[in-house]
Formats: sequence, C-alpha cells, structure tokens
Amino acid sequence: MNIIKKEDLKTISLVNKKGSELEVLNYGAALLNFKIKDKRENPVNVVVSPWAEDFITSVYKEHNKCFGASVGRYAGRISKGEFKLDETTYKLFEKDDVHLHGGKEGFQYKIWEIKEENTAPNPSVTLAYLSKDNEEYYPGNLEVEVKYTLTEDNEIQIEYSAQTDKKTVINLTNHTYFNLNGGGSISDHFLKIVAEKILEVDEKLLPTGNLTKLKKHPKNFSESKLIGNRNLDDTFVIKSEEDEVAARLFAPLTGIKMEVKTNQKALVAYAPESLPDDLNYHTEIAEEYPSICLEAQNFPDAPNFRNFPEAVLKPGEKYYNRISYNFSVGGK
Repeated sequence: MNIIKKEDLKTISLVNKKGSELEVLNYGAALLNFKIKDKRENPVNVVVSPWAEDFITSVYKEHNKCFGASVGRYAGRISKGEFKLDETTYKLFEKDDVHLHGGKEGFQYKIWEIKEENTAPNPSVTLAYLSKDNEEYYPGNLEVEVKYTLTEDNEIQIEYSAQTDKKTVINLTNHTYFNLNGGGSISDHFLKIVAEKILEVDEKLLPTGNLTKLKKHPKNFSESKLIGNRNLDDTFVIKSEEDEVAARLFAPLTGIKMEVKTNQKALVAYAPESLPDDLNYHTEIAEEYPSICLEAQNFPDAPNFRNFPEAVLKPGEKYYNRISYNFSVGGK
C-alpha cells in the first residue's frame, strides 16, 4: 500500500461570476468546501469537512465518515460481505457481517488523477481513478471518472461515469455533509424528500427487502418538515424524474435553500447525532446534529435482492450517476 503524503494532496478551486467558490480535493475526489452568499450577502461555507491534511491521518480512516468523498465501488451496505454473479460468490471485507462503503480501502481513500480543468463560465474539474481487478475483492478493472461543475446559477453538478472489462457491481455516490447555516446545528433546517416509500432495515441497518409506505411513517418528509433532533440514516425511494427536485433543504437563519436532482432511484438521508471531535474542521461543529448528507444512489445491498434495482455493470456498458445540488436564497 502506497503511503500518501501531504504533498500528494491537491485542491482545485472553481469560482463562478457570482463569487461562489467550490473546492475539490484529489484525495477521495472529495467536495471539500462550498462558499456562497446568504440573504445578508455574507459568505457562508455550507459544507462540513475537516482540513485536507486530516484526510490522510489514521484518525480520519478510523472514523470512516467519508467527508465529501466519492464513495465506491459500492456505496452503502452489503450484507454478509458477499454477493453472487453468474454462480460465483465474491467475498468482500466485512465487519460484523456488514460490508460498508466499498471496503477497507474504498475509493474515498484513494488519490484520484486530475484529468481536466476548465475555468468560467461554468468552471469544472474532472478526476479519474482505475480500480483494478480484485481490488477490495471486486471483479473487473473499473475505470471511474467524476466531473464537478459549478454553474453560474450556483448549481453543483456531479457526474459519475464508469466502465468495466468484467461483469461487476457498482454503486457510486457523493457523501458531502451540509449545514446551510455555515456552522452550529442543522436542527433548524427544513427538509423535504419526494418519496412514497422507505427501505425497511434491521438492527444492523441492512435492508430486509421490504419497502415501507411513508404515509404514516415518522420519517415522512413528503412535505417540508423541521428536522429537529432527529437521527437519520435512511434510504428513501424517490419518485421524481431526473429533471425534477428529489429533495429540498432550507435554513431560515441564512435563507439558503438547496435542491437535489438526480437520475438515481434512491436518496440516503444521513444526519448523524454527532461528528468526531478529534478532527480539525473548516466550520464550527455543534455537539448535536451538526450536518446532513443527501446521497443519491442505488439501493444498499441491491446485489442481494431481486426486487431491488439492478446494480450490475457489464463490459461495453457505461455507468452514469448524475447528482446536482442547486443553491439559492429564498423561501423554503
């Protein structure tokens, strides 16, 4: 295993004509910071993330929080650390019968190649990573790219694409933690998720295979609702089309609104009760509910459930995941 040093880290800055600035880190192809103006024209960093140097520490890896990272080869959980393809069972790294976020050395712990940078208007950067056959025990050489674009309308577009030379499973996502106040807690944020069902899970947060209707569910966010002190780690089956809003987050304090659009079937809402206090953050971190992730992706453990959307990628096919976070200042 190659030892990654501080000098290996590179940060790419994308600035649009409104003065908004998006920073991307080559380690984990991570979204590191995003600074925009609030309703008072004050700059606010709406991304919760440690400093770049913290990413390559043992402490960071121990927590496995994937700050802003591009997660793969399979984001989320796979039960018993295994899946089957064409009668072959592939055994993955697992802990307590759970394979999480691509394994022990997932994509979030890799240096990605910076392939292309474009300046304004609509500045962008494209990063690439080659996941070799049998890396983390997944089959196939998988060529992955992610393109980050900051539009002039303050939309962050994230496009994941991949191709393989051998049949494999794939589920990529972005794991950015947001706080539209720029610090403190997200308990005062309002959340809406355009979904009718949620995945039922067991005590290990593994899907049971059942889809539960949200109509009378305590985590029904089909209408905009105050998050409050609500611990979220749930997969919502979104019903919006690709060009429609799948989720909306709003912070009254700053007036900043974030709308999520995607071509994926699911949205994982993850609002941890706390974040590690032994990392150095860019923003002030509240002791309780400091951030929320809205991760557009396929269902967790899809390779092990026939009634879940297929997660298989074959040679000659192209995987494509498009996520956009559109920021504005206005009503919820």
